[in-house]
Amino acid sequence: MDIVRPTLLLDKEICLRNIARMAEKAKAKGLIFRPHFKTHQSAVIGNWYRQFGVTAITVSSVRMAQYFAQNGWDDITIAFPVNILEINEINALAGQIRLNLLIENLESVEMLSEQISEDVGIFIEIDTGYDRSGIAPNKYYGINAMLDVIRATSQLQFKGFLSHTGHTYTAQSKHDIYNRHFDAVLKMKSLKNQFRHEFPDLILSLGDTPSASICDNFNGIDEIRPGNFIFYDLMQHQLGSCNLEDIAIRVVCPVIGKHGSRSEVIIYGGAVHISKDSIINLDGKHLYGQVVVNKEGEKVLLSERNYLYKISQEHGVIRTTTKGFANFKVGDLVEIIPVHSCLTANLMGNYLTTEGEWIPMMSSDFYNQPGSSSNSLFTASK
Repeated sequence: MDIVRPTLLLDKEICLRNIARMAEKAKAKGLIFRPHFKTHQSAVIGNWYRQFGVTAITVSSVRMAQYFAQNGWDDITIAFPVNILEINEINALAGQIRLNLLIENLESVEMLSEQISEDVGIFIEIDTGYDRSGIAPNKYYGINAMLDVIRATSQLQFKGFLSHTGHTYTAQSKHDIYNRHFDAVLKMKSLKNQFRHEFPDLILSLGDTPSASICDNFNGIDEIRPGNFIFYDLMQHQLGSCNLEDIAIRVVCPVIGKHGSRSEVIIYGGAVHISKDSIINLDGKHLYGQVVVNKEGEKVLLSERNYLYKISQEHGVIRTTTKGFANFKVGDLVEIIPVHSCLTANLMGNYLTTEGEWIPMMSSDFYNQPGSSSNSLFTASK
């Protein structure tokens, strides 16, 4: 199939290899493997996990939970603090599947207890250092206040403590990732020690790709929820989570202009395709993507001194070395390895595999449809 505009190219073989590696690690460590599906947002890709024994998944929104429930997944954790304004949809969904919700404050669980009509599992979100959402692990008073409400509400079943150790994404080295992960493990284990007498089956759940990829100490942790690992990206490569050969996606972009006086190449592929996430390259400059060119029928990764250095809405500008400039011709296609695959995939909306198959994602129409309490969308059985 001819590519004529920015297209997200996906290597299925690499994806399957990445899933297999993470599933094998979880099994070896005795961990529940509940992968996060927000990275790929595709029912087709989601089904690839089933051959590796995955039966339970993580999503980031009620809408995403609805989408994957419609496509046969019946054990879903929404790893985003509960939005009580979506209670009608939550109740409809919980009536069809095994649903776990996330709370991080007393107000939310009190409102949930008053309005929930179906059985749901409840995780309390713990902030282990990311400083986004979640309650600090030493705030026993606040945790107990939430547990009091859960205990008093028959539809709420306490499942355990959940944390997204997202601060590993800002680590400065592999050693820094190890330290941040180990600190999170210790904080979560302290909670298990505090509450396991009343809740002997409580689950400790951690979710981030860097630590899931490179760390080995999961002693006391019960579940991992990585998501980005299926595709990986330049950010993960810079962190040391993966090799370049593990990155499964590229944005294929047409070359539309060349400016020799500036050693710059203009591509059709900008922020609406690739995102504005960047990393710092070896020259201390913002890098929005690395470049792969076709040289005599062979794909060649150019050095970091030939890189996507500027993007606007539709345009991308590749800065090259004098020698590198000769690799580009107007009308050629180049491949951009993205910095953050989750955002890139979300922007592009579908995939073209290296085998020539188009794979749809959860559509924006589905995601943005008006709220409804109807459960007619859901076919999974509880």
